[in-house]
Amino acid sequence: METDETPRVLPFQLQFDKPVASQIKIAEWNPEKDLLAMVTEDSKILLHRFNWQRLWTISPGRCITSLCWRPDGKAIAVGLEDGTISLHDVENGKLLRSLKSHTVAVVSLNWEEDGQVIRDDSVNNSKYEDRTSCFFPPAPRVPRMPGLVPGDTGFMDDSEDSFQELSNSSYQRFNILCSGDKDGSICFSIFGIFPIGKINIHKLSIPTPFANEQATYRLLNASISKVALSKDLCHLIVMCSGELNQDEVELQEGQLGVDGMHGLHCLLLDTSIFWKRKNELHQVAQQASNIEDLIEVIRTSLSVMCKQWSDAMHTFCEKFDSLSSLIIDHGLDSSPQEEFLSLLGGARTSPPVHQFLVNSLGELGVKRVSKVVCGAGKELQHVVLDHLQPAAEIIGFRMGELRGLSRWRTRFQGIGLDETLINNATEKSGILLVQVERFMRVLSSVVQQFSNFFNWLLKCIKLLMQEPSDQLLPYNSELVVIFLKFLYDQDPVRPFLELSEVVIETDMETLQRVRELVHFGGFSDCEYLRRTLSEEFQQMESSFKEAFLMPFTTISQKILCKDVLPLFALPSSPASMSVTVPMSVTYYKDASTAMSSYQTHEHGFIDYISFQIPGDSSLDIANCIGISKGFMHSLSNITEDPASLEAVLLSVPDGYHCVDLSLYKEGQIVLLLNETTAASESSGESCMMIVQANDLPFVSISRSSCINHWNLSQLKDSVMYLHLENEKVRLIPHSVVAPLAVSASRGVACVFAARKRALVYILDEDEDDISDTE
Repeated sequence: METDETPRVLPFQLQFDKPVASQIKIAEWNPEKDLLAMVTEDSKILLHRFNWQRLWTISPGRCITSLCWRPDGKAIAVGLEDGTISLHDVENGKLLRSLKSHTVAVVSLNWEEDGQVIRDDSVNNSKYEDRTSCFFPPAPRVPRMPGLVPGDTGFMDDSEDSFQELSNSSYQRFNILCSGDKDGSICFSIFGIFPIGKINIHKLSIPTPFANEQATYRLLNASISKVALSKDLCHLIVMCSGELNQDEVELQEGQLGVDGMHGLHCLLLDTSIFWKRKNELHQVAQQASNIEDLIEVIRTSLSVMCKQWSDAMHTFCEKFDSLSSLIIDHGLDSSPQEEFLSLLGGARTSPPVHQFLVNSLGELGVKRVSKVVCGAGKELQHVVLDHLQPAAEIIGFRMGELRGLSRWRTRFQGIGLDETLINNATEKSGILLVQVERFMRVLSSVVQQFSNFFNWLLKCIKLLMQEPSDQLLPYNSELVVIFLKFLYDQDPVRPFLELSEVVIETDMETLQRVRELVHFGGFSDCEYLRRTLSEEFQQMESSFKEAFLMPFTTISQKILCKDVLPLFALPSSPASMSVTVPMSVTYYKDASTAMSSYQTHEHGFIDYISFQIPGDSSLDIANCIGISKGFMHSLSNITEDPASLEAVLLSVPDGYHCVDLSLYKEGQIVLLLNETTAASESSGESCMMIVQANDLPFVSISRSSCINHWNLSQLKDSVMYLHLENEKVRLIPHSVVAPLAVSASRGVACVFAARKRALVYILDEDEDDISDTE
């Protein structure tokens, strides 16, 4: 009966066959929504719905080398060729955050979250609640740059809500973004925004966990292909090509060396620190990443204020510099201040001053300059009160929270939260608040002085023009004298806003009083009165970086290599380093009871690693797919069952070669195959095949032998041959290219034809029936 139905019913219903403007090089389905993100050859990101409706297109302007979704599907991480990782909002593609974690191309991204919400499971893992919202209003946003209308500010307007969403919702569950670059560096960041660790696989000491060998190994000229964190964040599997050599130090000590093994290797890194200390890391990252957001608010506030005040002072100088020229033209040997003081004292008005006030400047000119200068002063006050000062206050509170955590040494010293560094950063945040208050006093005084000076000028102009001046605002002549002596050709506001070598003059009596206050405790910095607001901000930011670098360094040192699995040899030529080998790493729930012997905190997950073996490998097994499982558990189970690692080799059907592959749900593997007999890459046919990995005849791999051994060579005599008529296969009337995009949550696959077409297939034909019964 099945054979009768086979010709009539095709597996994997074709849902769409759509043209694409440019060939696709990367494609990833959203884990929570029916959305497909694609990267074109010209590095544009396209986001399509399942019905192929395009939501948005963005172009970062740099070559895109990797892509992955945040586990909740609300943001997407994009790896770029220059080492930058940018996070974009799923709703509109707007840039949420940009991190320069690497110096070279980011070739692999993997974002994994802890399966359990942070909660009070035990005394040691106590629940933590962010108390900031209990004491403060919502955090201030980045201020707009003057002169821009809403809609033109991009990041500062359209993405404000998205930016807040990124900062807030991601804290619901602890998650880690892992990124690998082509030079072998792997970076870890909590919530995708707070860097918490970095290692390089070239520097890893690779131990041999077997009793009959004590040597350690290192990877040379290694290049990362894929990184994959386990579901519990305890292990990281790294697929990389390179040369596995014995440590040079041991060779110099006279140990017997072996020839280097150049090929594809699988590394197992111990990242259990993320699981063991997830509560502590969650708390620190939550405070620190919020502080970094607020630091950006302060930095932008200072930049906006500096520009506004500089523009205002430029307008003032532009108008009043002409008076100096008029004085020189009239052959007088005096300064504008002296001329104005003479006018204030009731002396006869000099011709240049008369000409300047009545003809050059005039009443309208005074009012315009007054509006610009005093308006800028008020804008600066608004920026301080609405953005800078609230941000500084919340930073001070959050640093106080971190200071309390740093004193809990038994829990937080182990992740590098150093009490001394946190105390220093807390003090700097407090002094910044003092500097903000000081700046506001200076700004208020200066604006008042300018306003009084302009009121006096208006009075003078009215008198010179013999017009009534009763309706004008009053002025203080003493303040005019002070202005002319100390403010006319000086700017006490601008040095506070610019990073310069300016030292604020402070009288010795005040400094002595500050030194006396130090003895009462609370702070130790006596020199803060000599610094400007910008310099204080720079020092605070520097102290934060120093304090947060300690957890980063501490966690990095605790990420170690536990095991290595040499897979197959590659020719040690430069060309082989750039060969792309289709591969996939996924962690499935394992239903077998055999797993219980090493199920500690791992919730029944087992790793499946699949990869294509190139035809030029030294295994003499052409056109094969390798699948291994249990690699991350084989080490812990070595004493009880040294053959706990299992693998199988699948021979691709004759006449086809593997283009790409992807592990699918329930331990299945999807293979995308092209005809090898086609006249050209764009002609011919292809097929998509699903193989049930659980039913494959896995063979136990012995790990007791020396490490300089290609483990898959043990499978030469047990290759399983795939046949199209025996498997679940869908023939495709196009030649196809990588990538193969498979969604395990939605049961769909997108295949890209060589002739710029996208074909979407339903992998689970009975998916609706299942959902109905549930």
